[in-house]
Amino acid sequence: MQSSPAIGSDGTVYVGSWDKKLYAINGKSGVKLWEFETGGSVRSSPAIGSDGTVYVGSDDNKLYAINGKTGVKLWEFETGDEVWSSPAIGSDGTVYVGSKDKKLYAINGKSGEKLWEFQTGFSIYGVKSSPAIGSDGTVYVGSDDEKLYAINGKTGAKLWEFETGDPVRSSPAIGSDGTVYVGSHDKKLYAVNGKSGVKLWEFETGWVVTSTPAIGPDGPVYVGSGDGKLYAIKTDSKGLAKSPWPMRGQNVRHTGRAK
Repeated sequence: MQSSPAIGSDGTVYVGSWDKKLYAINGKSGVKLWEFETGGSVRSSPAIGSDGTVYVGSDDNKLYAINGKTGVKLWEFETGDEVWSSPAIGSDGTVYVGSKDKKLYAINGKSGEKLWEFQTGFSIYGVKSSPAIGSDGTVYVGSDDEKLYAINGKTGAKLWEFETGDPVRSSPAIGSDGTVYVGSHDKKLYAVNGKSGVKLWEFETGWVVTSTPAIGPDGPVYVGSGDGKLYAIKTDSKGLAKSPWPMRGQNVRHTGRAK
């Protein structure tokens, strides 16, 4: 299982599985409330909208919107390849999700209508390469083309791109000062100015960095590496940005739920 759980406001736990299903489980008792079957393995981690709708991707190339109470499908959206990326939800309910077809999609959370798509140079690959949203609505996402992108959340226009030395399969996290932190297969964690895309600094670990950084309230950024170590790095960010979805899982508790 590569999907991480999301926790609803009523304590219901939602999680995907290799058996092609999304499960809703009572968080107190562990009793299954419902299951929803897709056409492929569910490696994407679900995200929960403010109205309780659950959004999740599947290896069948689709993003699904599911009623969180009943498990009934509300709509499905088809991409050109597997959806391992986990959705991020904007303040207006727009759902952003990446696909192995090299695209980031913006989808109307109510209707499933595509608002725009953004083409990267290679796949938005792996369960850890998921978008984050800045306080001004900018969407940040990494790609296997060795770049981090900043995209206008309303229009899909590219604002800037930042090049690393290897694929970016880490999900960005956005600090309170607007700094974007993201790891790369080049063994580094990068701090990038969220407005300009200018590199502020880089920190080298002993191996690839695919984990999503976490930002502490007093400044440290924590990130794991394939070298078997967890690093704490002092920064000027005092916790997460006040944005709809500042990191994968929405917050440091990874509830995966819109506020």
